[in-house]
Amino acid sequence: MATYRDRAREIALGQYGFISSADAKEEGIPPGELAKLAARGRLRNVSYGLYRFDDVPTTPYDQYYEAVRRVGGDAHLTSDSVLAIHGLAMVSPRRIRVGTAKRYRGQVPGWLEVVQEQVGADDLTVVEQIPAVTVCRAIRDAMHTVMTNRLLEAIPKAEDAGLLTADEAAELRHELSSHPT
Repeated sequence: MATYRDRAREIALGQYGFISSADAKEEGIPPGELAKLAARGRLRNVSYGLYRFDDVPTTPYDQYYEAVRRVGGDAHLTSDSVLAIHGLAMVSPRRIRVGTAKRYRGQVPGWLEVVQEQVGADDLTVVEQIPAVTVCRAIRDAMHTVMTNRLLEAIPKAEDAGLLTADEAAELRHELSSHPT
């Protein structure tokens, strides 16, 4: 018979080692069970209602996943963070930008920035199980923070990877041609 820890870990294995109280509740794990496991050192409390099994191997996507889960709700990666997760535009932002339609009042670590923004369903996608804006939207959003020549270099890479259509690439090139460097 599987223990609560076994069941929680099974969920976390498919989520970069993370499990939330809501995930646990959905799977019939009693409220407070994750906190008990954390108190015994069986998993780590990352933030309010979010835990991680540190014995699950890390990946390059863990911090992006954690950032979105910390904010919760309709949270998604946005702007240069989307470009970074795809390895585009030679960006390595100091902070992971997470967008959300709602005002976020929680505490965030220094490596995370929460941006209040409205994003339509057509501008949203999922990257490695992480909600994010599309690359097209990310390039538009990054025009004021990333050098134009880097964004122009990212367009053919994104197009080759199937992240932009030919029409989107042409539109972005046109928009960037009139944008100051």
